[in-house]
Amino acid sequence: MPIGSRLLRYLTRWAEGTPTGQARGSTPADLPGHTEQPSRPETPSVVLQAVLANAQLSAWETVALNSYQAAVQALAVQGNGALRVGALKAAQEGLELVPLPASLGAALVLIKELFSECDDLVLRGLMIGNRPAALLFVRGLVKEERLELSVLEPLGRHATESQMPESGPALRTWLASVAIASDKAEPVKSVGHVVDGLLLGDAVLLVDGLAEGLKMAAQGWERRSVDKPVVESTVRGPQEGFTETILVNTSLLRRKLKSPHLKIERIVLGRQTRTALAVIYLKDVAAPSLVDEVKRRLRRIDVDGILDTGMIEEWIEDQPSSLFPQVSYTERPDRVAGNLLDGQVAILAEGSPTALTLPVTFWMLLQAGEDYYHRFWLASALRLLRALFLVVSLVGPSTYIAITTFHQEMIPTNLLLSIVASREGVPFPVMLEAILMEVFFEVLREAGLRLPRPMGQAISIVGALVLGQAAVQSGLVSTSVVITVAITGISSFIIPGYGLGSAIRLLRFPLMLLAGSLGLFGIMIGLLAILVHLCGLRSFGVPYLQPVAPLTWPDLRDVLLRAPAWLLGRRPAMLGSPNRRRQAPWLDPGAGGDGS
Repeated sequence: MPIGSRLLRYLTRWAEGTPTGQARGSTPADLPGHTEQPSRPETPSVVLQAVLANAQLSAWETVALNSYQAAVQALAVQGNGALRVGALKAAQEGLELVPLPASLGAALVLIKELFSECDDLVLRGLMIGNRPAALLFVRGLVKEERLELSVLEPLGRHATESQMPESGPALRTWLASVAIASDKAEPVKSVGHVVDGLLLGDAVLLVDGLAEGLKMAAQGWERRSVDKPVVESTVRGPQEGFTETILVNTSLLRRKLKSPHLKIERIVLGRQTRTALAVIYLKDVAAPSLVDEVKRRLRRIDVDGILDTGMIEEWIEDQPSSLFPQVSYTERPDRVAGNLLDGQVAILAEGSPTALTLPVTFWMLLQAGEDYYHRFWLASALRLLRALFLVVSLVGPSTYIAITTFHQEMIPTNLLLSIVASREGVPFPVMLEAILMEVFFEVLREAGLRLPRPMGQAISIVGALVLGQAAVQSGLVSTSVVITVAITGISSFIIPGYGLGSAIRLLRFPLMLLAGSLGLFGIMIGLLAILVHLCGLRSFGVPYLQPVAPLTWPDLRDVLLRAPAWLLGRRPAMLGSPNRRRQAPWLDPGAGGDGS
């Protein structure tokens, strides 16, 4: 046969899929010199496709899946919102009651339907002995190298062992203890628990014929490292702050409080976000009634999503309509540890770098974490300074308005002449002038926060200097008002609690209106209204002004003045701690240093 015809015949058979050297319709055994080759086992991906193709759901599984999908679709339908939300919650709880099917195909069909249109869900086929299996995880939430070392490689090494059991419970025990190199392998027995594990960054191993899966910790997403606190900077004390990862934050607290009495209880909130919360307290230090009340208020929250601890604050406050914060928040682990030692309860949330501590009083919001790192004389002086300038920040502009408008006789003559000279040519009354400058100052403050850090600092400084000077020179405002507003604004920065500082800034405006209308009498009316409101305010049952109102003498040692450390032997009585004493008695060093 010519070479060209033979080449054409080979190319034709190759295009038709017939191996060269084999006649069409013949079998390999018919060819001369052929030896029978053992058949290659099917690859795990082929087996997985066959398992999915032959999968069938039971009636109960079909009903649970259909009810969940119908509840999700009903959210977009007009009608009774409470009924629709309740239906979705019932469907989600129903998934947690659906047992994981023993058939691998049925289990995978359920998971794939729940994660439909989710390209980041990975189903990796495996063969464990003669059993098909699948490893499920969400790409981006797990560290795949960790899965390779702790799951895939050990399984490939042990799956051919003759001692691999065949029965379900024994097989699961063998997988968890022998075939998988992971110390955090836990069984999951319902479809809802498989979904929760996948969304939390775990990998789930499903084996055909086994009516439960194996959940393994494999989290490996990108996270921010522990750094200095951004807002609560200190001169003396630890220089580390919380991050957005709740496991890192709890480990920071464990390093501060190395005690098994430190309890960390997990609560999941948010129908869509499934945000993990940690309720943290010291057993036998925090009051059991307080811990139970915190958990009760958290569990009653039923919303679509929780993205930060600030969203939780509004749901658990005693009086959310009040301007004053009834929950303290901080980004410093050492401050949270100190609050826990006093008998308070802390709340951490996944994705939030701030912790909530509760209950809180007005006086606690005036205290800084480094007060306990300085000597008591300096700490007491700083607390008195904060209290003084809190009053200045609240009533500074209103007092200026009242005196210059209604009570000029209270001003010394030389100062009065200076004020009159600075106001010559100003077209606005004093009250409107001060309110405009306060609004302008708040705009500068907000602009400095929202812009990038280098640009924000430049905007705030340039705005305060250049625009303020231009306003004075143009005759729109007087020099005395600019000085008053500047002192008031600087005074507000000395308040450690940002929530308390924001409340003082907002209350400044109604006091200015009262001062412009009624003078000092209006200021007194406003201050009395604020005082009455504070006396009736509570934080988780604790009076907001305690230990001053109601008066608790022993607790006054750590309010506006800080007593020496050896005198702070008891925890605050208002927190109701069952263990009041926190240090040994008679720790006064004395002249000879012998404690006498």
